[in-house]
Amino acid sequence: MTGHLIQYGNSTIEYDLNYAQRKTLGIAVHPDLRVSVQAPEGTALADIESKVRKRADWILKQQRQLEIYLPDVPPRQYVSGETHRYLGRQYRLKVVEDGAQGVKLTRGFIYVHVPAKGDTRRIKSLMDDWYLEQARQVFEARLAACYPRVQWLDVRYPSIAIRVMTARWGSCSASGKITLNIKLIQVPEEYIDYVILHELCHLKESNHTKRFFELLDRVLPGWQERRDRLNRFEFG
Repeated sequence: MTGHLIQYGNSTIEYDLNYAQRKTLGIAVHPDLRVSVQAPEGTALADIESKVRKRADWILKQQRQLEIYLPDVPPRQYVSGETHRYLGRQYRLKVVEDGAQGVKLTRGFIYVHVPAKGDTRRIKSLMDDWYLEQARQVFEARLAACYPRVQWLDVRYPSIAIRVMTARWGSCSASGKITLNIKLIQVPEEYIDYVILHELCHLKESNHTKRFFELLDRVLPGWQERRDRLNRFEFG
């Protein structure tokens, strides 16, 4: 998934870019708010960015309209008894009031130690920090496990960035950095591996060409099933 972005006022527009045999540039906003751009082969990136920026008002308007139809996710209360997912499993939240602060995963529970149980903002902050640290460790470990599968492609070992992404699981830059969606820390490792291998193949073949899917088939046979299960995963 070749990811690009432009800054438009206070908004950042992320979009997937693919080159195709066509005469004009096409922009689509999908129901999941993802933006895709189809550009004629050989079009300069600067020209593509210019055209996306010219359509920025329309893109943002489409996303606002489609956002109404996204499924509602119950707001988190950050109180004992809630369930939260980690690597595919559900864990029950247990808030412990004491002087220490921190998060610990053990025996089916996520324990959050905080001075005041009612300080839900602090509980959320501690959990967000914990999820981010776990994501760093897990994603790096999975990259190390996946990379040998693509070494024959002669691609550099990439760096990883982690972001909140609204419409994509991952992206890769022309400089060779892979960005992963923080929400992937909630899913089983096999789905994380699919996203990482997808992006590693993009380091060799930047667009969704026939050659790209041939590479993905070779490094991860049956990847379609993992993709479909990931897209149907119920987050919590």
